[in-house]
Amino acid sequence: MGLSAPGIGSNLDINTIVTQLMSVEGRKLTTLQTQEASYQSKVSAFGQVQSAFSSFQTAVNSLSTVQQFQAATATASDTAVLSAKATSTATPGAYALEVSKLAQAQKLATAGQASTTTTVGTGTITFQFGTIAGTVETPAGSGIYPAPARNADGTYTGATFKPGTAESKTVTIGASNNSLAGIRDAINGAKIGVTATIVNDGGAQPNRLVLTNSATGEASSMRISVSDDPDGGLSGLLNHDPATATQNLKETVAAQDAEFTLDGLKVKKPSNTVTDAIAGVTLNLTKTNAGSPTTLTVARDSASVVSAVNKFVSAYNAIAKTLTDASAYNATTKTGAILNGDSSIRGAQNQLRGLLSSSIGGGYGAYSRLSDIGVTMQKNGTLELDTTKLTKALETNFNDVAGLFAAAGKASDSLVSYTTSTAATKAGAYGLNISQMASQSTVTGAGVPTQLTFAAPDNKLSLGLNGVQSEIALNDSYADAGALALDLQSKMNASKAYAGSPVKVAVVDGKIAITSDAYGSGSMFSVSGAAAAQVFGGSPVSVAGQDVAGTINGASATGKGRMLTAGTGDAEGLQVSITGGTTGDRGTVNFSRGYASQFSALVGTIIGENGSLDARTKGLNSSITSLRKQQEAEQNRLTNREAALRKQFTALDTQISKLNSVSSYLTQQLAQIASLSSSSN
Repeated sequence: MGLSAPGIGSNLDINTIVTQLMSVEGRKLTTLQTQEASYQSKVSAFGQVQSAFSSFQTAVNSLSTVQQFQAATATASDTAVLSAKATSTATPGAYALEVSKLAQAQKLATAGQASTTTTVGTGTITFQFGTIAGTVETPAGSGIYPAPARNADGTYTGATFKPGTAESKTVTIGASNNSLAGIRDAINGAKIGVTATIVNDGGAQPNRLVLTNSATGEASSMRISVSDDPDGGLSGLLNHDPATATQNLKETVAAQDAEFTLDGLKVKKPSNTVTDAIAGVTLNLTKTNAGSPTTLTVARDSASVVSAVNKFVSAYNAIAKTLTDASAYNATTKTGAILNGDSSIRGAQNQLRGLLSSSIGGGYGAYSRLSDIGVTMQKNGTLELDTTKLTKALETNFNDVAGLFAAAGKASDSLVSYTTSTAATKAGAYGLNISQMASQSTVTGAGVPTQLTFAAPDNKLSLGLNGVQSEIALNDSYADAGALALDLQSKMNASKAYAGSPVKVAVVDGKIAITSDAYGSGSMFSVSGAAAAQVFGGSPVSVAGQDVAGTINGASATGKGRMLTAGTGDAEGLQVSITGGTTGDRGTVNFSRGYASQFSALVGTIIGENGSLDARTKGLNSSITSLRKQQEAEQNRLTNREAALRKQFTALDTQISKLNSVSSYLTQQLAQIASLSSSSN
C-alpha cells in the first residue's frame, strides 16, 4: 500500500522542500511576468497619451476652418422690431431700418353653415396661388399692376389674378368626407400648404371654414375652383376667383409682402425672414416701426475669435502637460515616470515645439507667427495669450487672424473664391488662368408659342434635365406666354424629379426659354411630348452647359461646373470657384496652412495608422504576446519539473519507510536475542 501523504514514511517535510526548490526554479517565470507588467504599464500610459492626442486633434480640427475666425454679429437697437444673424461673409456697418408692413398670409372664410356634419357636396378642389392685382398694366406690357379695389366685405372689384410660381394643388372630396368637418380634415390631410379650421361666429349659421395659406407674401393669394361637383354644393361653398364676380369666400386677411427701408432704400420681400437684403445677414422682422427707425449694427465678432484662440492655447497646453507628465523625472526621489526617456514621446514633443517655432507661409494675411497676435511660448513649454495684443490685431486685420490657424485661401480677383484644399496642398501663391468660363444649360423655343390652350391628352410636356425625365401636364389655358412660362417654372421646380436642380423659365423675344441654375457639362435639357411643338413654336434648341477650364500654378486643372481643382504639384487639391469675369489671367490665389490645420495633420502622423505612438504600442503588444508564450512554456516546464520532484521524493519516502520498517524489525529481533541471552545466564 502506497503512502497517503508525502513525508509520512520518512518524516521529511517534502512539501516544503519541493516548494522551496520550485521557488528557485520559478525565478525565470517571475522575471517574465515582471517584464510583462512593465510593458502593460507602458501600453496603458501610451493609451492615455494617444487619448490626449485624440482630444487635441478634435480641438484643433474645430479651429481648422476660416469660419471659426471670421464670425460676425448683427444687433438691432430695438429687438422688438427685428432680430438678426450674420455670417462670416457679412460686411460690418450700421443701417437705419424702418418697417412699414409685415408679410402676412391670406385668410379666406366661407359663408356660415348650420352644421359641421351636414353634407355639403363632393368634387375636386383646385388651389392656385398668385397675386391679386389691378386690371390695367402700368406701364403697358411691364407686368406692374396698380392696387385693386378691396371692398369692406373682403371681396375685390376690378381685380386680376396673376398665377405665381407655386404649383397648383388639388384635394378630392368624396362621400366619406363631404361635410364641413370632412372638408377641413381632407385639406389638412393633403398637406398642400393650406390650413383649414372651423370657426363658430355665434350667428344663426355659425360654422365657417377658414382657409389660411402657410406661405406669406402678395403672391400667396388663393384662387379656388371646384370640378366634378354634381350637386353644386361644394362649388357654391368654395368657388372663389378675385378676378370675377364668383367670390364665395371673404378675405379676412390679405396676402401681403413685408415692406421696409434700409438707409432710405425701399425693400419689399414676401417673407418676414429676409436673407438677401444685406449680404451675409438674415433679418427676422417682428414688428412695424414706421416713423421710428431702429439701428441694425453688423460687426466683427471679436469675442468669438478670442474664445477660439483661447481654445487653441488650452488644447496645446493640455497635450504639452500630458507629454511632460508621461516623461517626467523626479530628481529628489530619483524616479522617472513610466515613459521617461522614451524616444517616441520625446520625438512627439520636439515635433509639436518645432511646428510652433516655424512661421506660416503662403501670404494669406499680415500675420505669420502666433507671437504677432499675442500667443507666446513660456519657459515651461506652455503657451500664453495676451488678450490685449490679440484684440488690437483683430481691430487692425480681423480676417488675417484666420490664416494663422485654418487652412485658408484668398484670391486677388473678387470673382474668384477659395473653396477647399486637401492634405497634399502646400502653402503658396498660385497663379490662376481661365481658358473657358462655366455656363448653364438652356433650351430655347424655335419661335413664339403657337397656342396657349391645351386639352388632354395633348397637354403633356416631357422635360428632361441632367438625364432625369418628368412629364408635366399643362393648364387648360394661359393668358399669355408669360403666364405659361411662370407655370412651367413652378411645375418643374415643384417636381421631385428635378429636386436640387431648379430652373428659370422666361420669355425672350417672345420665345419660351428655360435655363438651369446648375453650371457645367452635367447639365443638359431634353424636350418631348405632345405639346412640345406648340409651347416652343417648333423644335426647341438645347445647349449643354460647360465646365470651367484653366490652369492653377501653370498646370492644367480639373473643372466641374464653376469649381476648378488643381491635380498636381504644390497646389494639388486646391479648389477655387469662379463665379464671373472673363477668360485669361485671373491673378493669384494665396493659400496658407495655419497652425491648427498643421497640428491636426501632425497628430495624424503620431497616433494614426503606423504613426510613431501607434508603432510603439504595436511593438509593446507584440512583445507582450511573445512574453506570454514564453511564460506559458515556462509554466509547462515548471509543472513537469514539480511533478518529477514529487515523484522522486515520493520514491525516496517509500524507500526510507521500508528501511525504517526493516530497522524496526531488526531492532525488535536484537532486543529479543538480548533478552534470551540474559535469561539463560
